[in-house]
Order: sequence, then C-alpha cells, then structure tokens
Amino acid sequence: QVQLVESGGGLVQPGGSLRLSCVASGRSFSFYVMGWYRQAPGKERELVAVVTSGGSTNYGDSVKGRFTISRENAKDTVTLQMNSLKPEDTAVYYCNVRRLGEGYWGQGTQVTVSS
Repeated sequence: QVQLVESGGGLVQPGGSLRLSCVASGRSFSFYVMGWYRQAPGKERELVAVVTSGGSTNYGDSVKGRFTISRENAKDTVTLQMNSLKPEDTAVYYCNVRRLGEGYWGQGTQVTVSS
C-alpha cells in the first residue's frame, strides 16, 4: 500500500523559511516523479515544484528563485525548502508521486504565512 507522509508545515512570518519533507513508502519510487502542489482556499490546486529521478526540476512561476526541491532516492524522500515566504504562499501543500499516469497524493500539510 502506497503511503505519503508529509511533515514540516506551520505558521511563519513573511520573509521567513520552512522546510517540508515527504516520505513515500509501499514500493520503490526511484523512477517516479516526486513533487509538491498546493491549494489555497477558493483556488485550484497548482504546481509548486517537481523533480525527476535524474534530478531535473520544474517550478511554478510564483516560487522560482525562492523555493528549492530536492530528493533522496535511497530514502524515497522529497524535500521542499521554502525561503522568502509571502502571505500568498499560504495554502495546503500536498506531496505527489507519479509515473506513466499512475499517481498518489499525501494528506496535505498546512503552511500559513502571516504576521
């Protein structure tokens, strides 16, 4: 059974940093794309960042230059370092793994950026 467990969300002031982690279990995810999406109240879920098994990355336009995604294949873990956070980054962040039309989601972790 595939399971994605996220951690690291919370409340942070504007300009601060948070680090999200997601551990995948149930099989090997070495050849899966791993990433993060987010959904703010009243908005559609959107791409934050994804990383391939080979280390290629893709970021949403609104987070480029501020967020960094990385993965550790041996531990089936993907991490999102978020710097220079803004109030508009407030959302539920979801971990995702996918390959060839097969995909799985985590339960989500809340990130709130507020003074």
